[in-house]
Amino acid sequence: MDFATIIGIFGGFGLVIIAMVSGGGFAWFVDWPSAMIVLGGTFGAVLINYPISDLLGVIKVAKNAFRGKKQQADIVINRLVEMSKISRRDGLISLQRLIQENKEKDPFLIKSINLVVDGVDPLHVSEIMQTELDSLAERHRLGAEIFTTMGNFAPAMGLIGTLIGLVQMLKQMNTPGTIGPAMAVALITTFYGVILANLVFLPIAGKLKTKSSQELLLKQLIINGILSIQSGDNPRVLEQKLHAYIAPRERKSRFYHD
Repeated sequence: MDFATIIGIFGGFGLVIIAMVSGGGFAWFVDWPSAMIVLGGTFGAVLINYPISDLLGVIKVAKNAFRGKKQQADIVINRLVEMSKISRRDGLISLQRLIQENKEKDPFLIKSINLVVDGVDPLHVSEIMQTELDSLAERHRLGAEIFTTMGNFAPAMGLIGTLIGLVQMLKQMNTPGTIGPAMAVALITTFYGVILANLVFLPIAGKLKTKSSQELLLKQLIINGILSIQSGDNPRVLEQKLHAYIAPRERKSRFYHD
């Protein structure tokens, strides 16, 4: 679980609610027609903008914003260095034992190993895994894009609700006592749209982009590591190559010590 996402959402909404309560009453900001306009309008617009299959697929991608567990680059590097040692000692075919013994859990790494063990040409291994990487990047991009679109539509739907409220208010100008409450309800719709956009949709889109960049970098590291193993590089050389993908403070060499 990614506690930063959870804390951000609940903390943001919590502070807004506290401000609402301290300024008068929470009930003042509850208006179901306004909520229906913003939520219904936003999801309706998104349904028009994207195929239903893309929207169903984005639910799975959205879970990444709340997942805290991720592969550590230094752990993956150590694993690849160990594979390099094994393959140089026992041959590339020996890497298949890691899969058979269920020591590898990452499907991307498993596929890379299988291609190498099957004797696929390094150029083709690179092309296949790069295509896999591009497909993954596209799925992640689409997920973030849909949340960004929702973040763009929500304030617009809030504005539509405000215009509806203003029309209703102007129709009742002959009763001055209703103008104030009607104006408040009209503005609440814009409030809902802005809150949803800036505390839910756009932040989730940003988190998905960040996590996607981290995952894609790790997958690229794996591709280069597997190709290096296939070419028979020395484990020390392999480690130095892969350390280029991570920050200096995270580099922990198995061969060199300060």
